[in-house]
Amino acid sequence: MEIGASTRLLTVIGDPVTHSLSPLMHNAAIRCLALDAVYVALRVPSAALGEVLTALAAVGAAGNVTVPHKEAVERLLARKTDLCARAGACNTFWTENGVLVGDNTDVAGVRASLTALGVTGGGRWLVLGTGGAARAVLIAAKGMDAELYARSRNPARARAFAEWGASRGVEVHVPHGPVDVDVAINATPLGLHETDPLPTEPGELKELLVALDLVYARNETRWVRTLRAGGVTAQDGRELLVQQGAAAFTRFFPRQVAPVEVMRAAVERALRV
Repeated sequence: MEIGASTRLLTVIGDPVTHSLSPLMHNAAIRCLALDAVYVALRVPSAALGEVLTALAAVGAAGNVTVPHKEAVERLLARKTDLCARAGACNTFWTENGVLVGDNTDVAGVRASLTALGVTGGGRWLVLGTGGAARAVLIAAKGMDAELYARSRNPARARAFAEWGASRGVEVHVPHGPVDVDVAINATPLGLHETDPLPTEPGELKELLVALDLVYARNETRWVRTLRAGGVTAQDGRELLVQQGAAAFTRFFPRQVAPVEVMRAAVERALRV
C-alpha cells in the first residue's frame, strides 16, 4: 500500500483506541480492492472531539467511532440516517459536501452475530452497560421482538437508559436482583484486559442459553470462556466487528462490495493465539 497526495483518509476515533482491529481489517479490504485509501486509528480525548470532527469533515475523511464517543458523535453530526437517530449513537461517518453524515452499523452487527448464535427473535435479553453499544442492542432487541433488561454499575445510568428506551418505544426492565434471561450481551468495555472483572459472576444467570460479548480479545474474553465452560453458547465480538465493518465499508465506498471474507481473515489472524 503506497500513500500519496490523493490517498483518502479513513480513521477510527476513540479513547482508548489502541485495542482496535479496525485498521487491520479495513486496510486488508482496501489492499484487496486496490483502492487509494488508508485507515488509521486516532486517540481522541472527549475535550477534543468537536475540533477533530470539524477537521475530518474539512479534509473529506470517513471512519468509525468506538468507546466512549458514539453518543457524542451522534449529537455533533450535520446529518444522520434514521437508524443512527433512533439509536442515538453513531459508529460510522463519512463526508458529503463538506459535512459529516453518520450511520449506525452496530445494530446490524448485533443482529447478525446473535443470528449466527441461533437467536432468531423473542426471548428475554439482558444488556450489560448503558452506553452507545447498549443503545444499538436496544434497537436490535426491538427489531427482534425481545424483552429487554438492563444492568449498570451505576443505577442512575440504568434508569436513564430505561427512560431513553421508553422514548424509542421499548420497555426496559431494570432488575434489582437476580433475573432469568435467555440471552446476555456485554456492552461494557470489561474484557479489554484479561485482569478486568467479569461483567457477570459465574452461575449468576442460571437460565442463560446464549451470550454475546461485544469486546473481542486473543483467546476470546474471560467472560466468554467462563460461560462456555458452564455450557452456555458464547461468542466474543469479533464477528460483530466484521459485520459492522463490512456494512461501514459500503458507506465509505458505495460502488464497492465489501470483501467480507478478507476482512474476517484479517481479524482472525490478529486474534490467533
